[in-house]
Amino acid sequence: MGATGVALILGGAGILLTAAPALAAEVSYKTECIPPAISGLPPVQGTTKVQITAPAEAKVGDEVEVVWKTVEAASKNPDILDLDKDTVKPTGVIKIGGAASGTLTMEGPRQNPPIPKNSPMVLPDMKGKLKLEKAGEITLTPDKYTINVSKPMSTDTKCSPKETVAVGATIKVTDGGGGGSSSGGGSSSGGTTTSGGTTTSGGTTTSGGTTTSGGTTTSGGSTAGGTTAGGSTSGGSSGGSGGQTDFPGKEVSVAFACQAPGPASINSKVTINAKKNGGSYALTVKTAKGVMNSPAALPKGALKPSMAVKIGGADSGTVTVTGAPNPEPLEAGKPVDLTDMTGTYKPGASGKATLSPGKLTISVSLGGSPIVIPCEVKGSVQASLTLDTEKQAGGAAGGSGDGGASTTSGSGGGGLADTGADDGGALRALALVAGTVILLGGAVFTFTPWARLRR
Repeated sequence: MGATGVALILGGAGILLTAAPALAAEVSYKTECIPPAISGLPPVQGTTKVQITAPAEAKVGDEVEVVWKTVEAASKNPDILDLDKDTVKPTGVIKIGGAASGTLTMEGPRQNPPIPKNSPMVLPDMKGKLKLEKAGEITLTPDKYTINVSKPMSTDTKCSPKETVAVGATIKVTDGGGGGSSSGGGSSSGGTTTSGGTTTSGGTTTSGGTTTSGGTTTSGGSTAGGTTAGGSTSGGSSGGSGGQTDFPGKEVSVAFACQAPGPASINSKVTINAKKNGGSYALTVKTAKGVMNSPAALPKGALKPSMAVKIGGADSGTVTVTGAPNPEPLEAGKPVDLTDMTGTYKPGASGKATLSPGKLTISVSLGGSPIVIPCEVKGSVQASLTLDTEKQAGGAAGGSGDGGASTTSGSGGGGLADTGADDGGALRALALVAGTVILLGGAVFTFTPWARLRR
């Protein structure tokens, strides 16, 4: 008995058909791949080469296995970072045509050899099960697919055809007088049944944020531009006399414009509180709840905020305040509460000094160099606090010092590195960060416009 006859007998007995595979020709088609949203990079054009394998003949009622082999993916690992073994997982869709219509979901294991820098992406074969419910010739055509990379964070690269794709395989289905049921799946239009599914996680960045109030209770009353504590001032709380040590600030609205790979903007309420300690002040900066959405699924301790508080009025400079890393794991796309940021302000001049929210920096660390997202203040912002200060040696106006205020941009008091748009070198550093994020998500292409990133 021939292999085809054996396959048909086994199929009639309800056994999954794998014998007598169809002759699979290589199908090549132009592809557009969308990098993870966290990267901020544009779509990339490439070419995908695929082989689809399925039984050449079967009968109505049989459940057959279809295999998608990616001969060449429209991606290449650039010369930045090696991808670890068993971190890549593909999922895809096959279009069903001819005597039936619908789609078949394909899924591969998270299985790959180590992928060195500057080498082709290697994807495992994807498989799907198809229930045949109508006689005739059924065509199988490869369509869109997704590449998920699990480490160091889970992100997706989504690829779809940009031209009409040729048929990858054909199954000749004969009328076998009906068939049994198959496990899983449901009927699609035209009489095909698909089973399996695609599971993807992470990789998206939602711009913007919520602006809930999260202010502080103040004593002494309020004034335009701030709150008063122990006295009335214009533009904030006054650190008046009388032995007062706690100076609550006013909640002010701030709009931040962030650079890639962060959200486009963040809108939040910010409050700056101070506690006098000798001649200096311990600052605590609070933001609203849910100021941004998590760009990806992040583990505990991966995300850390900092801010450069602006000093004005009688004094000048900035004070860097930093927050603790996130205490709990973060879900992709879910609101993030930034931890309270703390630092020390040492006055460099005597008089009324104002404290206002300044540049916000978000650092994401996953074991290597942190991904730094700078967010500059858009437009004007009110002072949250006003203090009656007395000049201290080494204070803000007199220069920068550990834990004090700085008259130049950068980090102070243990802050994060400044990668804003102050100069070209900083922009190039940010571009490298964005490129690294793409690599980590598997969306790494030989034709990525690196020159544009450098600009």
